[in-house]
Amino acid sequence: MKLAEALILRADIQKNIAQLRERLMLNAKVQEGDSPAENPEELMTALAARTTAFIDLVRRINRTNAMPLADGVRIADLLAERDALTTQAKILREFLKEASAKTDRYSAKEIAIMSTVNVADKQKETDLLAKRIRELDTRIQGLNWTTELS
Repeated sequence: MKLAEALILRADIQKNIAQLRERLMLNAKVQEGDSPAENPEELMTALAARTTAFIDLVRRINRTNAMPLADGVRIADLLAERDALTTQAKILREFLKEASAKTDRYSAKEIAIMSTVNVADKQKETDLLAKRIRELDTRIQGLNWTTELS
């Protein structure tokens, strides 16, 4: 199985676990004399089985991500870099939005509010950061489809 297939399967298992949770909650209580639509014990057994499958799959994914590739880089390192750069880019975009927001002055006597940075220059830097994130993401996606799950 390729790593990408395992990631898809992981998402499916997570959805299934969420559905089992919802079904359990719907069958937690009934009126006296009624019976639940589904047997909670069977749902809990299914939940335990799906949780075990999830744990096993995540362990395999993590082991695969931790293995060095031909160039010595690990997928886990690429993921960490992408996540950190994504957080940085998000913060910079929020900052630039704030820095470029116009502040209305109703008279020349009011204090002028000025940006603390050159927004155009910082936007170019943020665009380069976004490009780096896209390149990392493309590399990660390619590796996901060519790397065998360990």
